[in-house]
Amino acid sequence: MNEQKVGKLASRFVNKEWDDLSDFEKQVLKKFVDRQVIARDPKFIYDDRTFGERVADRVAKFGGSWTFILIFFGVLMLWVILNSYVLINYKDTFDPYPYILLNLFLSMLAALQAPVIMMSQNRQAAKDRLDAQHDYEVNLKAELEILSLHEKLDDLRDQKWIELVKIQQQQIGLLETIASRERAK
Repeated sequence: MNEQKVGKLASRFVNKEWDDLSDFEKQVLKKFVDRQVIARDPKFIYDDRTFGERVADRVAKFGGSWTFILIFFGVLMLWVILNSYVLINYKDTFDPYPYILLNLFLSMLAALQAPVIMMSQNRQAAKDRLDAQHDYEVNLKAELEILSLHEKLDDLRDQKWIELVKIQQQQIGLLETIASRERAK
């Protein structure tokens, strides 16, 4: 790779010297010079999650759904109705009114579900950070491409101006020749 070309790009487009660039910026500039496609991290293509991570993601997905809420509400209502029925008919219940056993189960469920959901959210946050980094890299490369196109258009415009000035000078020369012939007549 032409390190000199990349250094010129850095000073021209990024307004920094090569040594002042971060490793990430150097990488993007090298890809820009080589015209490499900035590909997504292969971790996104292949599912390399562990069994525990897959379970955590499924639990978080199910635990945050209306299905879970409705099933959970149904189980709570069934528990209360069943306890009330047993209390009314048999004057004794397996979980008396303040529903201490139910509260114990709810606490255990919350104690287990919360860390699992946090694990899933942490994984999603890490994936989002990688997505954001990739998006930034793509945007930076696109910006460099646009700057390069602007530069090419400016060069083309400058060349056309030079050509137009030459044509204008030729036309002025022809007009002067015609004018001198007219004066000579």
